[in-house]
Amino acid sequence: MGALHDGHLSLIQKSKSENERTVVSIFVNPTQFRPGEDLDKYPRPFEKDCEMAASAGADLIFAPSTEEIYGEFPTKIHVPFVTEMFEGKTRPGHFEGVATIVAKLFNIVSPKNAYLGEKDLQQCSVIKKLVKDLNFSINIIICDTFREESGLAKSSRNAYLSEDELRVAPLLYKALIEAKTALINGTSCQITIETSKSFLTNNTFSVDYFELVDRETMQPLIAINDHASLIVAASLGATRLIDNVRVVG
Repeated sequence: MGALHDGHLSLIQKSKSENERTVVSIFVNPTQFRPGEDLDKYPRPFEKDCEMAASAGADLIFAPSTEEIYGEFPTKIHVPFVTEMFEGKTRPGHFEGVATIVAKLFNIVSPKNAYLGEKDLQQCSVIKKLVKDLNFSINIIICDTFREESGLAKSSRNAYLSEDELRVAPLLYKALIEAKTALINGTSCQITIETSKSFLTNNTFSVDYFELVDRETMQPLIAINDHASLIVAASLGATRLIDNVRVVG
C-alpha cells in the first residue's frame, strides 16, 4: 500500500534477483479498512515510493486509481477458515478486502511469482489459500520479516509512533522471543502466553491477542508442532502493531 520501507525493498530485491521483470503494485486499498480506521491518514508518499522501488530494481510500478479497480457494487472474495480468528475477528471484512484486491492484481499483472513479507502472517496464509483454491498459477514466496536494529518489525504504521513509543515498541519482539524460548524449554503454552501478555500490559501495551498458532491454518495450538508460530497484535498509544516469530521451521 505504499509508504515503502526496507522490508518492501528487500522483497523487490529478491524478486529482481530471481525474475526477468519485477512489478510493484502501489494501491491504498479502501476495502480492507474498517470505518474509523486510518484510511484517510494512511501515508501516501507516492513519488518517494517510486524512487525507492526503482532503486531496489523495480521495472514497473502499477498504481491504479480506486475508480479503475472498483466499479459500482463490486464483487468480493471470501476466503474461509484461515480468516475466522485474530485479524479477521478483530477487523471484520478486512480479509475480504485483501483477498479481492490481491485476486484483481494477480489477474491484471499475471505474475509467475509473488513475494510477501512474513510480518503479515495471517495475510500470507489467506493469500496462499486464495491461490490454491482459485487455481492461480502463481508461486507464493514468503520472505523473512525485516526488522530495525532494535528488533521492531518494519511497518509503514511505525511512522505513527512518538519518540517515546518508539523506545517501547521493540518490547513486542522481545516478548515473542522470550515466549519462543520458554516454549522450546518446555514451559506450557498457557503459562507462556499469560506471562507474555502480562509483560506487554505492564509496559503500556494494550494486547489484542498473543497466541501460538499453526501458521498454515491459523488455528490456535496448545503445543508446538512443525508449523508453530507465535503471533501478537497490540496497541501502543493509538498505533496498532502486529508481529510474529516462528517457533519451529
